[in-house]
Amino acid sequence: MRRKFTFLNLWLHVLAIAVTMNFAFAAKTIGQDSTLIRKNKNTKSSYLKNGLPFSLPPLKPGVVSTTKFNVNKPQQSDKLLSNVQVYPNPVTDQPLNVSYAVSRNTNVTIKIVDVLGNDLVTIFSQRVESGDQKFSYSLNNKLSRGFYFVRIMAGTESTIKRLSVL
Repeated sequence: MRRKFTFLNLWLHVLAIAVTMNFAFAAKTIGQDSTLIRKNKNTKSSYLKNGLPFSLPPLKPGVVSTTKFNVNKPQQSDKLLSNVQVYPNPVTDQPLNVSYAVSRNTNVTIKIVDVLGNDLVTIFSQRVESGDQKFSYSLNNKLSRGFYFVRIMAGTESTIKRLSVL
């Protein structure tokens, strides 16, 4: 209790000193200032009539860099996995076809996941050569009717396509 009182007492004294000094500095400028006599009734009063009590340093322009950076989207050649297609969609009795293109040799994994993201079936997991690839997989009533996702992972990149099973 005593600490709170001492802390509160300190801040009340600091506030009182600040208000007193403010009136002391304002009293000197009011005697010298004649703008209050010539003040027009239609103008609004400024909160900083006498300006700031300190001067700011002059602003200097910063160092301008001439280096240009490329911040565009990555080009297709930068992507490892591209041109992913899953067909036919919706799937009934025919096999599921997945076609994709990889830009360099990498491990590719194709999984079917449910809506919650749980892995149901891993249909392909191999190292493939660069270029266009096509893979067919017969579902043969392995999945019940509903919505699923086909996740194609090549290296660190991943693409997800929606799949409807009827």
